[in-house]
Amino acid sequence: MKQLKSFLYALQGILHGVQRESHMRFHLLAAVAVTLAGWRFGISRTEWCIVTLCIAGVISAELINTAIERLTDLASPTRHPLAGQAKDTAAGAVLIISTAAAIVGTLIFWPYIF
Repeated sequence: MKQLKSFLYALQGILHGVQRESHMRFHLLAAVAVTLAGWRFGISRTEWCIVTLCIAGVISAELINTAIERLTDLASPTRHPLAGQAKDTAAGAVLIISTAAAIVGTLIFWPYIF
């Protein structure tokens, strides 16, 4: 029962991110588009594994970024340079993984498109 509760809490966290974070919705829309493209072009099993890891990495990074933002807001309700740096650094991590995922997607889908 305890494990089920933990699982449900995790689902609540994901739902919170989807409902309240526009970037999360953008990433999910991109994930749907990439998934549809993968089906359309018939990418290989290996390519599916890579695409799945990229999607999971971006979504996970966005959830971690959201958690860091919430904790920072709680710990420092007024503006503080260190709080801003924490938020900016977390957002930077999302930018890095998102850029890498876009590059990987381009490398995978380029041969199917051109």
